[in-house]
Amino acid sequence: MVKSGVLLQILTTLQRSALVTFVGALALNLSAAPRSEHVFIVSIDGGKPAVIAQSEMPVLKRLVHEGASTWTATTIFPSSTLPSHTSMLTGVVPKKHKMSWNSWKLRRGIVGVPTVFSEAKAAGLSTAMFVGKEKFRHLVQPGSVDWFDYNIAECSPTVGVGQKSRKSDTVMARAVAHDAALYIAEKKPNLCFIHFADTDSAGHEYGWGSPQQINAFAEIDAALSVILKAIKDAGICEQSVLIITADHGGHRKTHGGKKPDDMRIPWIVWGKDVKPDVIITAPVTTCDTAATALWLLGVPIPNSFDGTPVRCAFR
Repeated sequence: MVKSGVLLQILTTLQRSALVTFVGALALNLSAAPRSEHVFIVSIDGGKPAVIAQSEMPVLKRLVHEGASTWTATTIFPSSTLPSHTSMLTGVVPKKHKMSWNSWKLRRGIVGVPTVFSEAKAAGLSTAMFVGKEKFRHLVQPGSVDWFDYNIAECSPTVGVGQKSRKSDTVMARAVAHDAALYIAEKKPNLCFIHFADTDSAGHEYGWGSPQQINAFAEIDAALSVILKAIKDAGICEQSVLIITADHGGHRKTHGGKKPDDMRIPWIVWGKDVKPDVIITAPVTTCDTAATALWLLGVPIPNSFDGTPVRCAFR
């Protein structure tokens, strides 16, 4: 006959075992199966929808036709490069991420909220960033990005005229795409962010919608073609999704305000299980980019996120 104390111990052990099994099953449910093995976020700096419409961008416009898109997504205020990209890649508004400045400042440190990269790495995925501006270093938390590429040796030539001339600190799109393509072919990252800066530089130098900026959009379209070829050559096209968006628009030679010209951005998604030739009618914000990327990769979305996945764009 089993003594009551021993029986109680056996029951307690069984209860603990059942609890462990339940918690494990719950964790598995929270980490859903990935909808896509590879997600590429491509940001066109200063990508104002109205100017894109005027530009020769056959590659981008083919992806719009083959995928789902909206030209009325919104960025955050202030509509500046670093705060906007921080919201894009952390899924939270500036009040939470506190990135209010817009240049590389070593003393200001690294963003203090979870990023799309830190969450992907915690789930055991590979990550990479290829950028045209050094300020993105503020988003690289230790251990969160397997490869960060700001190829300063490929910065564009001197910009400006006469006494106002200066050495540019911007890596142009073709150089960024070249580096990204080599890495994609070899490493096949699960999550890859690619930033093209040409259009923002041209906007500040010559104005939004200027002939020079329209030429810069054509350059970015050529760079986008390089990225697509790399994904195809790597053999991962069928398992990939591209999100193509922007950090802000612009007007005259500036941006940063609350005007629709500054705040309105494109949001285009193409690839695995994306509904073809669909106009997204639901509201989309830049914070939704991070949430959509994690959702596609099957990574739990932090409760702190302000963004939500744009599920309506997918089958």
